[in-house]
Amino acid sequence: MPILFPPKPPLPRAFWDERITPGPPPRDLSVREWTGVLLRGAAERWQEAGSSPRESPDTMDNDEPLEPETKDEPETEPAPQNSDETLYCEAEASGAVEKEKAAWESSETDLEIEDMEKFFTTGQRELYLEACKLMGVVPVSYFLRNMEESYVNLSHHGLGPNGTKAVATALVSNTSVITLELADNCLMEEGLLSLVEMLQENYYLQEMNISDNDLGLKGARIISEFLQRNTSSLWNLQLSGNNFRDESAELLCQALSANYQIKTLDLSHNQFSDKGGEHVGQMLALNIGLQSLDLSWNHFCIRGAVALCNGLWANMTLQKLDLSMNGFGNEGATALGEVLRLNNSLVYLDISSNGISNDGVSKISKGLEVNESLKVLKLFLNPMSMDGAVLLILSIKRNPKSKMEEIDISNVLVSEQFLKILDGVCAIHPQLDVIYKSVQGFSAKKALLQWTNPMKLIQSYADQHRITVVDFFRSLNPKGMMTMPVGDFRKAMIQVC
Repeated sequence: MPILFPPKPPLPRAFWDERITPGPPPRDLSVREWTGVLLRGAAERWQEAGSSPRESPDTMDNDEPLEPETKDEPETEPAPQNSDETLYCEAEASGAVEKEKAAWESSETDLEIEDMEKFFTTGQRELYLEACKLMGVVPVSYFLRNMEESYVNLSHHGLGPNGTKAVATALVSNTSVITLELADNCLMEEGLLSLVEMLQENYYLQEMNISDNDLGLKGARIISEFLQRNTSSLWNLQLSGNNFRDESAELLCQALSANYQIKTLDLSHNQFSDKGGEHVGQMLALNIGLQSLDLSWNHFCIRGAVALCNGLWANMTLQKLDLSMNGFGNEGATALGEVLRLNNSLVYLDISSNGISNDGVSKISKGLEVNESLKVLKLFLNPMSMDGAVLLILSIKRNPKSKMEEIDISNVLVSEQFLKILDGVCAIHPQLDVIYKSVQGFSAKKALLQWTNPMKLIQSYADQHRITVVDFFRSLNPKGMMTMPVGDFRKAMIQVC
């Protein structure tokens, strides 16, 4: 696979007066310019060492002696170089490299392509180390070991803006990393700009977590400009805990209104209030890409809740919505009930801890009587009683087309009367699972079974089959992903156990 060198970066004219100029490049270059300069320096060193990129010292077989090209010419030792005077030059392929490249293209095979890909990963390690040296930061050993993996977790590494820029420089041409975790790294504006520049060149990275970096309004502006371009392959973006306020919500929502690339967005643990809810509602009415949105742990109250629900009326793509830990109240629950009557795209809705009492639950139940899409409804930590729980399950009974699989009311104390009603509902909808707190009037034995520690059951199963608990969980998710939907986990548990 031929290497495409980036175009010449716009460095100062004095930098290009000679073909090779000693000294480090300016520190204010963009990520793309840095990558070009470093790649050019690496190419020159390969040429001076007498090896092509396909035969770099890192990939050659050291056990096989090298034959000199001519026997008559005396061997000359390369002049020693000072490690502090690394050579840099413009990001263009030299004439020798271009001629060699043309010779490869005429007789390239699959094996040669595979060798080139292996070499290029090695070159990326050198690129990262060189970038760290120039930025004055310590290389992250974990990143060096895992550059060829699809999942890289650099959260809580204290990278800072310079360390982030070094990582971004190495990722410009990386084709392995699909998921990148950078939470809690004090990225600041400079580090975020480096990541955005990298994403415009890297079309393999699909999921990125930059939560808990206190990006604020400046960070929101940078992300907003990036989202408006729709140029990257990124579809999962996590921005939790970045001190975003209503001004940031306005910028982000303006960009997301026309963005169709982002499918999963996490804006939890920010400081959006009712004004921010209005911006989110307007965005949801226009967005055609989002499938999962997390707005938990914000400050939405009645006005923001109603505005957000108005946007949901027109949205036809959103499937998962987390609104837990806000302040919707019964008025917001009433608006949600109207949404559930008309919306047939939502599959997962979490409105836990929103101050919703039996009155609000009754409005939601009216929507559930006709809803044909919702599968999971979480109402945990709301001030509702068993009467509200009965309204919920009876609404499912009245809806023959209901697809409800899980209702979480695990803080509600229920009785045997509730269980009898639930048995009748489950006879019509056998897929339904209602999670409640405990049962009044049950014998001690039944109550004990209700609260059996699930980890003990899993450990018992693992012991019986002579496997480890880790192997058990790996068997549930053969893809090896780090996360798994609750519904899929439950189904896998039922099949395995």
